Amino acid sequence: MAAADTELPSQRHGTDLDGLQHADMMFADTAPIVVDAFEPERRSLRIAIVTETYPPEVNGVAATISCVVEGLRVRQHQVQLVRPRQHAVDVGGPGAEEPDVLLRGLPIPRYPHLKMGLPATRALVRHWTLQRPDLVHIVTEGPLGWSALRAATRLKLPVSSDFRTNFHAYGKHYGLGWLHKPLMAYLRKFHNRTHLTMVPTEPLRQELAAHGFGNLQVVARGVDGALFNPARRSEALRAAWGATPDTLVAVHVGRIAPEKNLAVLMRAVESMQGVNPRVKLVMVGDGPLRAELERQHPQVVFAGARTGEDLAAHYASADVFLFPSITETFGNVTPEAMASGLAVLAYDYAAAGRLIRSGHNGLLAAFDQTADFVRLAAQLAGQPGLVAALRQQAREAATALAWPQVVADLEQRFVALVRAHGQLPASQPERARAAVFAADT
Repeated sequence: MAAADTELPSQRHGTDLDGLQHADMMFADTAPIVVDAFEPERRSLRIAIVTETYPPEVNGVAATISCVVEGLRVRQHQVQLVRPRQHAVDVGGPGAEEPDVLLRGLPIPRYPHLKMGLPATRALVRHWTLQRPDLVHIVTEGPLGWSALRAATRLKLPVSSDFRTNFHAYGKHYGLGWLHKPLMAYLRKFHNRTHLTMVPTEPLRQELAAHGFGNLQVVARGVDGALFNPARRSEALRAAWGATPDTLVAVHVGRIAPEKNLAVLMRAVESMQGVNPRVKLVMVGDGPLRAELERQHPQVVFAGARTGEDLAAHYASADVFLFPSITETFGNVTPEAMASGLAVLAYDYAAAGRLIRSGHNGLLAAFDQTADFVRLAAQLAGQPGLVAALRQQAREAATALAWPQVVADLEQRFVALVRAHGQLPASQPERARAAVFAADT
């Protein structure tokens, strides 16, 4: 296919050769020096991260993986992003030690602002032969992810993967329930060909194990508590929504799409307004159902897609976060809402099931039980004291989810995987010698 011959950024900006000979130089210094009193030097990894979505695209996967990439780079690892080109003038991340590898992609149906990578096995084999990573980490399971898996397998590279999106659970929301079994079979085949699949919660690990997935490990996800912070609350923004200081504002953040269970959201808000007519709903995000919902619910504030500090202000300026989705693998919006100091109501699974103690730092409805979700929403509308207590405790619980700790844990999994495959990475001085050797040969 044409995508297999896609030009790589390294071909335009020059190829970094520092990794070509690192395996041969691992034992360049053979003096038998043993130091028992000090922790061994932490080795720098060269990690190729393959993802079909990345900022400025707006979704949970893009937001999370960007935090992972930044955290790994802060810890002195060399991270190379492999992803579809997002637009005609996309040149990758200038200034990064490893240039992005940009490949062809196609718009995803119903989400034209997102791209699906095309097969590119030969291009990746060529690139990783010249710039061999210590590890390939695959974030998404699309055609590009499959190509990366094939290329890494051919080159005998350690491969890890994330299970991030319940594609197999989306079918019923799009009239494609018959796809559940073949999608699950595909995902199982994909992940079982990697050496490690990371999942965000223990219940999800158990569910996937019951479906025949192997090599599963639970790795937590973090939240930026400095960005998502109650201090970003804005009375001016609330006034723009038509809310007074006494208005109870409920917010929903996410795609405005069938898989987000938005009919339950609207029923919950109606129940809240039955108790407190001044309750106002703000929906942050975009998607295929937005136009229809705007016609049906003209009283709702549709704020559109928001990012960065603007998104954080939209969270913090509300009071309650309603999240009735039942198709999440984790749901990054839940810890973001908690860090923003909101009283969260969600179903008892995914991030909410892991992070919320119902009645203490949020409320949990029984999974996929609409009546229970609606009842608890009405309870929030009628008990301002409960809302205030939940908001305070939510913020305190979220402080334990800082990204540096999460990335440190992820780093340990990567190092263990590389060592298990007999590819202990070279230290920075060894890499420098390898680069000089490669440049002279």
